[in-house]
Amino acid sequence: MSAPRTNLEVLPRSVQFVLVLGLVALLAFPFVGSDFYVQMVTRMMIMAIFAMSLDLLQGVTGLVSLGHAAYFGVAGYALAFLTPADAPVSLWWSLPAAVAGSALVALFIGFFVVRTHGIYFIMVTMAFAQMVFYLFFDNKILGGSDGSYINLRPDASLFGWLPFDLEGRRTFYYFTLTLVVLVYAGLRRLLWSPLGRALAGIRVNEHRMRAMGFSTQGYKLTAFTVAGALAGLAGYLWGAQTGYVNPELMGFHMSAHAIMMVILGGMGNFAGAIVGAFAFEYLLHVFKDITKHWQLLMGSFIVLVVLVAPRGLLGMLVRLRAAKGGTDHG
Repeated sequence: MSAPRTNLEVLPRSVQFVLVLGLVALLAFPFVGSDFYVQMVTRMMIMAIFAMSLDLLQGVTGLVSLGHAAYFGVAGYALAFLTPADAPVSLWWSLPAAVAGSALVALFIGFFVVRTHGIYFIMVTMAFAQMVFYLFFDNKILGGSDGSYINLRPDASLFGWLPFDLEGRRTFYYFTLTLVVLVYAGLRRLLWSPLGRALAGIRVNEHRMRAMGFSTQGYKLTAFTVAGALAGLAGYLWGAQTGYVNPELMGFHMSAHAIMMVILGGMGNFAGAIVGAFAFEYLLHVFKDITKHWQLLMGSFIVLVVLVAPRGLLGMLVRLRAAKGGTDHG
């Protein structure tokens, strides 16, 4: 089966060049940036993983979730509960455990929500996320509204050998960058796999896919679970970097931020999610310095982008390149 391609699924050379240039800049940044900005860019990369996980649902499969932050927060709390108060937890088992925990929660929730469509799907995902939010918010055993602290970052030791130390800001930065590249490469490969083509077909016309004999609920549940696992990876990294998790990580505003990142950068190719996450987090930093009513500025900017560049910032880049008459095919 060959599902229809969107203009952004095949990355033009101009976009590929921007991505390579961005990767080079990220590799060099810790040597020129201060500790504050290194940590800020690390947070941007974590949010890029979070945005890519949502793009698998929203951009590729056509499923808009208002509860995606639940899996982000579950993994962060998993790291907090697995980490002893006076010693670091092993990276090599805590990371898979936290991601698996998020995947299982996504699998459970997805079993119910993929049976719905349209506005009902959106509202049910938000409802389940609010249940998870209040489970942690109202439960003192789980930390309550105060959240939980993570005193030490995970330990990467292997049989007494320490290949890298995540307590170092630069080391954690490059560890996060490596995961961003791996997640992006894996999702791009999935995009062209039989699973990815089936998900694209569901986005275009789910009724036709069912008529062709595809179990669309099974495919959507797979995408929902994988997206939840990747959101959990981002949540784990967030907890490890900040050393603190609270129920707000599962709140509606976190899911809304991820949606805005995907829309801002451009949906359906994962590169747009990365660009959108960096742009959103940078604008968040700038607007908060300007006024306490930063939401007004951010909302206005998002509306402007949607009006001027419906395909996002990457789509605008492709359109500008095409307007100049350049050949731009990958």
